[in-house]
Amino acid sequence: MTTQLNTAADVSAFALAVQEDAVFVERDTNFMKTLVQTYGDRTGINTRKNFKYSAGTAKTIGETDDLTSDAFTPALLQTLTPGEIGEQFFISDLRIETDTVENIRNDAATELGAAAAYKVETDLLGDMANFTGGTIGAAGTTITWGYVFAAATKSRAAMKNRGLPLACVLHEYQWHALAKAVSVAGITLSQIPDRVTGLGSAWYVGTAANISFYATTNISIDGSDDAKGGLFPRVALAYDERRAIRIEPQRDASRRGWELNMSAVYAHGIWRPEYGVTLLFDATAPTS
Repeated sequence: MTTQLNTAADVSAFALAVQEDAVFVERDTNFMKTLVQTYGDRTGINTRKNFKYSAGTAKTIGETDDLTSDAFTPALLQTLTPGEIGEQFFISDLRIETDTVENIRNDAATELGAAAAYKVETDLLGDMANFTGGTIGAAGTTITWGYVFAAATKSRAAMKNRGLPLACVLHEYQWHALAKAVSVAGITLSQIPDRVTGLGSAWYVGTAANISFYATTNISIDGSDDAKGGLFPRVALAYDERRAIRIEPQRDASRRGWELNMSAVYAHGIWRPEYGVTLLFDATAPTS
């Protein structure tokens, strides 16, 4: 008698395919909004302008001299111009019915929110290239603590205020070079509790000389493996949120599916750019 074997091959052609959990695109998320001047008091797309008063100068006067009046007028410094961003996924009814393991609508909404947050983050990081307080470093040069403190000196000289805390934001590869040199340079990195537990804690790597350091992979690397970081006080950059990120579903019956629509309105840019210093250094992937 022939023995009949019942194997997986007998059902593989019509059995439901085994599905695994989906994996989202890897992204660093937001921390730059916690480091810059942030506004959220307006809606619409009217510009926001920043003015600076003319400075007064005290003069030596004689006992009976009359004081003379100097001008005290504002001059336009910067303008933030809001714009709208958007993205859409269309998900058919059949796709929703077929994805038996993943919740495709929730996953798609999550991805839309992450895409919007990534756009805001990279916009603010890109603004560091527009600082007017100078550029420290050069293409192909490895960052050192000396360069960092030179940038801090330039920033504090421009502000005429040594008390304001500074943030130094670097590509992860650039921070690696500094971290390796900590013991050699005799630098002591301390941890500030509110930074360790706050919104930027995932990217905060330590504080030295009233400079808080942050590392991220969201800074773009050019074709020569260089990247532009920045050292700045909070007022050097600004983020103006006019409409928070929102995701709205809309049924499209004729196409038998759902549109998921993401949009947001915001402005970003340099605010007191003379206080910020651009850090241009090599960002080659480390090997040791």
